[in-house]
Amino acid sequence: MERSTTARRPALRVKKLAPELRRHKIIFSRIPRFSSRLKARLQYDSQFLRTLVQLAFLLVCIWIGIEFHYFVKWGMSRGAASFMERPPGVEGFLPISALISLKYWIETGIVNAVHPSGLVIFLAVVGGSIVVKKSFCSWFCPVGTLSESLWMLGQKLFKKNITLPRWLDYPLRSLKYLLLLFFGAAVLAMNSDTLAAFINSPYNKLADVKMYMFFAEITSGAIVTLLVLMGLSVVIKNFWCRYLCPYGALLGIASFLSPLKIRRKAETCIDCELCTKACPSLITVHAVKTVWSDECTSCMQCVDVCPVADTLEMRSPLAKRGVPSWVLACLIAGVFIAVTGTGMMTGHWRNAIGRDEYLMRFPKIDSPMYQHARGSVPDYGPND
Repeated sequence: MERSTTARRPALRVKKLAPELRRHKIIFSRIPRFSSRLKARLQYDSQFLRTLVQLAFLLVCIWIGIEFHYFVKWGMSRGAASFMERPPGVEGFLPISALISLKYWIETGIVNAVHPSGLVIFLAVVGGSIVVKKSFCSWFCPVGTLSESLWMLGQKLFKKNITLPRWLDYPLRSLKYLLLLFFGAAVLAMNSDTLAAFINSPYNKLADVKMYMFFAEITSGAIVTLLVLMGLSVVIKNFWCRYLCPYGALLGIASFLSPLKIRRKAETCIDCELCTKACPSLITVHAVKTVWSDECTSCMQCVDVCPVADTLEMRSPLAKRGVPSWVLACLIAGVFIAVTGTGMMTGHWRNAIGRDEYLMRFPKIDSPMYQHARGSVPDYGPND
């Protein structure tokens, strides 16, 4: 694992860059036609492309949220309001339920009909990390997009972000793995009968609605917690993602299997350290030949700032050339679309809960049957 930029190291003497080795830099503003300028930016400007992908996915999430809002409004009105179909994509925000569904699927071969798209989205996200490291975090994740926007705001307001010392940074980074271990151990301890009982429980059937109600009827304590996390994210880069996100911890582990990694040619590197300064994950890119770090999110910022042609690239160990940013974006989106599309075509996308059952369950959402304590749910009968 790479050392963070907080580590003290001897000053390096920057090598002189020969003109023939300098990477050609495109001045997009000098391209006269808008269509040609847009095409060039999509092809050669990875951060412009990544921002477009982030915004597109964020808009999809907002649209899912709007649809789900009207679905819940219909349910809470007991069918009096206009009906809006429940968007299956909302299950992407139920990672614990998806983890339980994954173990149940592995043990029984059955994709449960309560939250099938949650499992499909989970597989798409983890699959993407195996192909292109934990790219979901920096290209798709709406929380990652918000986190990045907050620390960039902090840079504009305070001219820099706080970098925690190593003695504090390393222990804090372990927190997300401890959370992952906690959830993982709890799920692994469940047998197939216990898994099925949880999956088909009244609580799990309305888990997405319970999540919605948490934010719709948010408490003052939850607001304070969110504001504190947002404030910390303004002054410390990716505070939530770096220290507390168990999903990111899982994707970081999966990313070790990815053949695509940032690779540096030491023989042409001029030791300018621009790559390390640009890395939002605080990886000392200039000091390694291959970035193995679980914190690397394939954001390509280090590659963009490297002034030497063909020196810092995202590529596989056998490839002679790096993967262009537009190809990388197609890979990231392609894996996600391929997996979710397969789920849709095989009938593992929309759940099997009908309107009548939802109308029966919505009025009971505040009853003890729809609560949980430390991961356990109350006993329920066949008619519950």
